[in-house]
Amino acid sequence: MVRFTDRERLRVVTLDRPDRRNALRPADLDALEAAVTGAAAADVPVVYLHGAGPAFCAGADLDVVASLAEPEAFARHGQRVADTIETADPVVVAGVDGAARGGGVELALACDLRIATPEATFAEPGVRFGLFGAWGGTVRLPRVMREGDALDFALSGRAIDAEEALRTGLVSRIEEDPMAVAERLAANEPDALEVVKARMRDQRKKEEQETAEADAFGELVRAHAVDIAVDRG
Repeated sequence: MVRFTDRERLRVVTLDRPDRRNALRPADLDALEAAVTGAAAADVPVVYLHGAGPAFCAGADLDVVASLAEPEAFARHGQRVADTIETADPVVVAGVDGAARGGGVELALACDLRIATPEATFAEPGVRFGLFGAWGGTVRLPRVMREGDALDFALSGRAIDAEEALRTGLVSRIEEDPMAVAERLAANEPDALEVVKARMRDQRKKEEQETAEADAFGELVRAHAVDIAVDRG
């Protein structure tokens, strides 16, 4: 189950199956995708994603995985949702408190910021029983962590704590209250947040990215000329 509530300039999305450590079924993936795309449609600039109970997300529901007739389709389903998170207009912040495992790590990787509490732990345990993260994890993990750390993390299946996740770049920072980070982000200008995310996420050639960056900067200056003149701090 996935639910969400809207606050001023902030959508709080909750993975809400605490009895299953928020493991995700196909319907949950659809609901998560709808919550993120719905935030964009509602002009909400920041989405905060977290889990109910003592875990962030255990990843795919393994009872579902074991019964799949077309596992490739399930992998593509998760990839699509992760891509939606990564490319959505709102800034998406993952607040990781407790365990993030498998697909839970992959969803966090798709988010723009990963804020861990001191109690957060991360692992890709699928290698222990013949699986691996197939919701874009093999693509994003070496982009976020150094390649050597990414390989160690993915091949070993071992759990790492918040401090090691911070050292290797898997998380952006460690905070007692990750939602407060999302709330502070939401206080910034929405159009600037959207442009910065789009430019940072741009995968085109350097020259094309720089042209788009200059164009976006010009648009923001023209839109906020009065505010810029008043507030130079």
